[in-house]
Amino acid sequence: MKSSIKCSNDKRMPPCSEEHALYLKKLRRKKHFVHFMQFAILIVFIAVWELLGRLGVIKTFIFSSPSRVAATVARLYSNGELFMHIGITTLETVAGFLIGTLIGTLIAVLLWWSPTLSRILDPYMVVLNALPKIALGPIIIVWVGAGMKAIILMALLISTIVTIMTVLSGFNEISGENQLLMRTLGANKLQTFFKVVLPASVPTVMSALKLSVGMSWVGVIVGEYLVSKAGLGYLIVYGGQVFKLDLVMAAIAILCVLAALMYYAVAILERIISKRIGRF
Repeated sequence: MKSSIKCSNDKRMPPCSEEHALYLKKLRRKKHFVHFMQFAILIVFIAVWELLGRLGVIKTFIFSSPSRVAATVARLYSNGELFMHIGITTLETVAGFLIGTLIGTLIAVLLWWSPTLSRILDPYMVVLNALPKIALGPIIIVWVGAGMKAIILMALLISTIVTIMTVLSGFNEISGENQLLMRTLGANKLQTFFKVVLPASVPTVMSALKLSVGMSWVGVIVGEYLVSKAGLGYLIVYGGQVFKLDLVMAAIAILCVLAALMYYAVAILERIISKRIGRF
């Protein structure tokens, strides 16, 4: 008789077989290996970059080096400027991300609700998605002024279009048979949406959120290129203008860390929602 092993700390989960436990152990090992390799690649990249700079293979004035970047970050911190620039850019990004995601999802629901309206607006959505948003920069500045509002609006424009197209595509991919079954059972369109379409579209919506994270950062940095007097985008522009490339690389490194943290926050939210949906 095969022995049973507790495969989860959750008391509600039943015990599993020894074979299944070994399979889960392999999955965990593979996950740990992937995480180890991710950190190893980053560490090797930083080490090689620093070594090439110290050996004079690359010019640190142009390519900088990890030690120079760290010194620049420390200098910004000691001057009291680091968290000010980080805070401004993060606030603009989060605001653009949340507003753009909310508006984009609501518009996607509206377009799913009315297929006729969706077909009418489809070419305009394609054009807006293909349009370089930086071209709208001067118009946005005239409309709302050269300040934080213009930067948030730039991020909002970019993230909203991406969210609409991604979420709407997910809604439209839901099996028509399931929706037909709901209508056969007497459900109206609102009940069909909340009982069938929305739960099945959670992975698509979360993918849209992940895309929107990146697009929001792009929109904010583009906006800061145009009008800002503070923020990480401002540091990049200022550093390039005065040839302080250590400052440019430091701002880019901070951006990478912040974007990764925001992305992983959305990924954690996705896991929480998926687990809750799986319980029902």
